[in-house]
Amino acid sequence: MELFSNLATGFGVAFTFTNLLYCLIGCILGTLIGVLPGIGPVATIAMLLPATYALPPVSALIMLAGIYYGAQYGGSTTAILVNLPGESSSVVTCIDGYQMARQGRAGPALAAAGLGSFFAGCVGTLILAAFAPPLTELAFKFGPAEYFSLMILGLIGAVVLASGSLIKAVAMIVLGLLLGIVGTDVNSGVARYSFDIPELTDGIGFVVIAMGVFGYGEIIGNLSQPDDEREVFTHKVKGLWPTKDDFKRMLPAVLRGTALGSALGILPGGGALLASFASYALEKKIRMRPGEVPFGKGNIRGVASPESANNAGAQTSFIPLLTLGIPPNAVMALMVGAMTIHNIQPGPQVMTSNPELFWGLIASMWIGNAMLIILNLPLIGMWIKLLTVPYRFLFPAIVLFCAIGVYSTNNNTFDVWMVAAFGFIGYLFIKLRTEPAPLLLGFILGPMMEENLRRALLLSRGAWSVFVTRPLSAGLLIAAVLLLGIVLLPAIKAKREEAFVED
Repeated sequence: MELFSNLATGFGVAFTFTNLLYCLIGCILGTLIGVLPGIGPVATIAMLLPATYALPPVSALIMLAGIYYGAQYGGSTTAILVNLPGESSSVVTCIDGYQMARQGRAGPALAAAGLGSFFAGCVGTLILAAFAPPLTELAFKFGPAEYFSLMILGLIGAVVLASGSLIKAVAMIVLGLLLGIVGTDVNSGVARYSFDIPELTDGIGFVVIAMGVFGYGEIIGNLSQPDDEREVFTHKVKGLWPTKDDFKRMLPAVLRGTALGSALGILPGGGALLASFASYALEKKIRMRPGEVPFGKGNIRGVASPESANNAGAQTSFIPLLTLGIPPNAVMALMVGAMTIHNIQPGPQVMTSNPELFWGLIASMWIGNAMLIILNLPLIGMWIKLLTVPYRFLFPAIVLFCAIGVYSTNNNTFDVWMVAAFGFIGYLFIKLRTEPAPLLLGFILGPMMEENLRRALLLSRGAWSVFVTRPLSAGLLIAAVLLLGIVLLPAIKAKREEAFVED
C-alpha cells in the first residue's frame, strides 16, 4: 500500500504543467537525437547540463531522463528506414529492421519497435518503483568500506560488459581514474597533476570531458565520412500495423527482451547497449517456427526483442543511481552531474530527503513512455524529414552550441580549448574502435573511490583488513573477483565476444 501512496505523490508532482512540459521537451529532444545519426543521448545531455542550472531540480532531471529513454525510441527509426543506427543500442535493429523496410514492411517494423519499447519501458519503470525502496533500505547499511568495494565491483562490471576488447576497456577505466585525480588533494590541499596550469587546480570539468569525447569526437568522426555514403529513405511508409502472425511472433520476443533488458540494465556497465546485443543473440538461439523469415532477412523478432530490451535496460539503469548513488553507465554518470549541479547528493538519502524528486521522476517515466508512443507512431513522416538536413548545416550548429554551453559553465575560454582537445581524443578512440563509456565511469567513480578508501582507512586506523572483515564489503569484493574470474574463462570469453558481433 505504501508503494501506491508513494506513486500517488509522484504522479502529483509529475502532473504539474511545468513538469509535463519538460517531460515533453525531453521526449521530443530524445526522439530527435535518436533519429539523427551520430548524436547520442550522452552528447545531448552533456550539452544541456549547463542549461539545467536555471531549472527546478525535478524538472531538470525529468527532462534529462526523457532524453535518455526517448533516444532509445528514436534510434530505431533511422535503423529501420536508412540502415543507420541513430543510437548505439539500435545497431542490431538495423540487421532485420532495414531488410523489412526494403521489403515494403517498414510500417510493421516501426510499429513493432514502438509497441515493444512502450511495453518494456512501462515494465522497467514498474520494476524501478517496486525494487527501489528495499534496495534503499539496504544502502543505509553501507559504510565507506562497502562503498569502496561496491565501486570496485562497478568498475569490473563496466570492464566485463563493455563492448570490444577487455584490455581496451581496462585502459579506458584506468585513464578515467587518472583524469579524475587531476586537481587539488582534498586532504592535503596540494595540487596534483596540474602541471602548473592554474585552470587545472580545480580539476578537469565533467562537462568538458563528456562534451569533448562524446560530442566533438562523434562530430569529427561523422565529418570524416564521405557525403555520398548517407542514404535517405524516400519511400512512403504504408501499412503501419503488424499482421496477426507478426503479433504472434512479436509477443514472446518482446517478453524475453523486456526480462533480459530489465536484468542487464541494473548491472554496472550494462544498460541499453548490452541489453539489445544480448537479446538479439538470444533470439537467434531460439528455434524458428515453420515459414518464419530467417534472421538477417527481415525477421520481426529481430526488431521487437532488441528494442524492448534496450528500453527496459534504459529504465532499470536508474535503480543503482537512485538507490546507491552509483552510475551504471555513461548517461547515468551525467545524471549524477545534473544532481550535483542542484546540490543533491545521489544515493539512498534521496528517497527520504527528497521524495518529491524521487517519486516524481519515476512517475514521469510512465507519462514519458505514453508521450513517446504518441510521438513515434503517427509522426514517423516528420522524423524522416529530419534525415534530409545536410551535415554541413547540422554540425556547425552543434559545435557552436557545445562551445557556448561549456563556456557558460565557468565563463572560462580554457574549457572551450579543453573540449576541442578531448574531441580529438574522442575521435582517436573511434579510430581505435575503443568504447569511451568506461572512461566516463572511471572519471566519476575515481574521486568517490579515493574518498571512501581514505575514510575507511581513517576509521579503521590504517587497517586494510576492514575491507574483508566487514561482511557486506567482503561479499562485494568476492563478487568482483568471481565476475573477473568467470569472464576470463575461455568458454565465457567466447560467448561474450559472440554477443557483441553485429552481423
